Amino acid sequence: MEDISGIGITVTIIASKTFPTGFTISQFADDADPLDLPDVELVAEGMNVNGELVTWSTPKPLTIDFNMIPNTEDVRNLDILFDANRAAYKKVAVRDIITIVVNYPDGTKKVLNNGRPKTYAPAPSIASAGRYKSRHYNFVFENKVN
Repeated sequence: MEDISGIGITVTIIASKTFPTGFTISQFADDADPLDLPDVELVAEGMNVNGELVTWSTPKPLTIDFNMIPNTEDVRNLDILFDANRAAYKKVAVRDIITIVVNYPDGTKKVLNNGRPKTYAPAPSIASAGRYKSRHYNFVFENKVN
């Protein structure tokens, strides 16, 4: 029998300038997927004039999404990281290079490297149910090491 529980997952985030020694997140949301690595399209395709399939390989970035419990230490660290990398009027982004190590409960690890913070909400939102919405953070990466 296989045990496919995700209970106990942790993620270490290393940011070259803002958090060079890294920090670990584990306070994942209960109302949205805690960790998501969306599918990656490996080839592009087309049809030639005779109706034959033509394909070609095309590099695509790897993305990873986290949904976190609001108002936690994990969210405070992620907000510091994303805000430091946000360009704005009279504000220079630090341009961190990100490495993420996903530590799965079964002992396996996956490493994403040469990444950048991509999207986040700069302040908490509130759902119609009256609770804070989970905080969403998205990173984009050049490669997966293992």
